[in-house]
Amino acid sequence: MYGDDATVRKILTESGDTWAVVGLSSNRQRAAYGVAQVLQRFGKRVVPVHPKAETVHGEQGYALLADIPFDVDVVDVFVNSDLAGGVADEAVAKGARAVWFQLGVVDEDAYARTRAAGVDMVMDRCPAIEIPRLA
Repeated sequence: MYGDDATVRKILTESGDTWAVVGLSSNRQRAAYGVAQVLQRFGKRVVPVHPKAETVHGEQGYALLADIPFDVDVVDVFVNSDLAGGVADEAVAKGARAVWFQLGVVDEDAYARTRAAGVDMVMDRCPAIEIPRLA
């Protein structure tokens, strides 16, 4: 497991409420769409990051993390594992406090780089599953 329960709790409760969700589009069939709704329900601001830069759940989308003109606290990654490491590196460069790789997204080298940069990270877990457990 990549990210113990204490790290999960810290990211969900202490790392901040602005979450960039990489891979979030207006496609209601994709997991990112529903997870973003859950995050909003629990008070998180969800910023879509997707090549289409669509507005989703009332929030302006951006094509790249670097395009977001404000600080981001957590970067939630819904892309294939082979692309996720680059997103983690972009999150560190953006100044994110934490990176979250969704279920099935694993890149051990990215995990090591991100943690070495002093950024909290979990992989292969879902905040929509974890956040209700905090209550």
